[in-house]
Amino acid sequence: MQFRDIIGQDELKQRLRESVLRQHIAHAQLFCGAEGVGALPLALAYARFIHCTNRTDQDACGVCASCVKYDKLIHPDLHFVFPIYKSKTKDVCDEYLTDWRSMLREEPYFSLNQWMSIIGSENAQGMIYAKESSEILRKLSLKTYEAEYKIMIIWLPEKMGEECANKLLKLLEEPPPKTLFILVAEQTERILQTILSRSQRVNVRPIAQEVMVQVLQAKYNLDLQHAQAVAHISGGSYLKAVETIRLNEDNQLFFDYFVRYMRMAYSVANMKSAENPALKFDALRDLKLISDEISTLGREKQKQFLEYCQHFLRENFILNIRIPSLSYLTEKEQAFANRFAPFIHQRNVEGFITAFEEASVHIESNVYAKMVFFDLALRAIVLLRS
Repeated sequence: MQFRDIIGQDELKQRLRESVLRQHIAHAQLFCGAEGVGALPLALAYARFIHCTNRTDQDACGVCASCVKYDKLIHPDLHFVFPIYKSKTKDVCDEYLTDWRSMLREEPYFSLNQWMSIIGSENAQGMIYAKESSEILRKLSLKTYEAEYKIMIIWLPEKMGEECANKLLKLLEEPPPKTLFILVAEQTERILQTILSRSQRVNVRPIAQEVMVQVLQAKYNLDLQHAQAVAHISGGSYLKAVETIRLNEDNQLFFDYFVRYMRMAYSVANMKSAENPALKFDALRDLKLISDEISTLGREKQKQFLEYCQHFLRENFILNIRIPSLSYLTEKEQAFANRFAPFIHQRNVEGFITAFEEASVHIESNVYAKMVFFDLALRAIVLLRS
């Protein structure tokens, strides 16, 4: 991965190049960007540029011994830390390096869920465990093999356990000589404030729409109108754009669940008090059944479903207040939203978002999923009545 391979981000790439050429490299940098905007690929291109022995003003050379090793991600002074799941035989990142290198070489724009699927985590959530801090200390205590800098790229530091994060803090306070930390985060609010304060923040913004259109036309052979529609829906995320093009099966599943979930909640919300109690019981039973069905998804997919719901609710609210230029919906979502949007308004939108956010926190905390989703359904009934 070189700067020329990064989608967009021209201004930021220039800033990073200049920091190296002027030898103003901060020892701890935090690349902050939403999923799919290219923060991890940027970190890789930046590390490569630093290590390249024959760089130009614009990019790494691509042919020196360092670049050849970067092509295979085996440079001895480049280290990675990333979320994993602990098994009986694997409990540190190095034991997943083969899969990690393979995924990065194949497609450097990927999500946590895609990574966890590659390593077969099933229902386990990705974490950076306490034992990893000992591995970081061991690697950084060694002298550099070939380059001036040892570079440690930590993908999703917000997934660190407290013990590991505290040990990282000590390293950031007193770093080994010629060591560069590049932390790549998507949710900075979940990182220790003390780590944030000791890192130079680098904001990776959403990919410009005109750049996205050009990439989608070139790579997926889309006509201009289709490319513009997908780029608009993506919100600057290349991953979201690709998912839209491929009609991602997970998003389709999440959409179907949301529609069923809300229709059942709406039917209960609109039952009059005088109606047959048996009908109410049947409706609540059906709502309980779909809540149980959603709870059979793995924890990561449950969290993704809740994130999708929050996104879809916001889009319905925007549609309801008649600002179509801000709507980011697929054709199928739009068809449902045309009927559903009037029920998401100023009196209940905040309550809906809060309910789904709290459910996501509970799932993250391993609260019993069936209880979480049925409670969420009951809250949706109350909110739809408003």
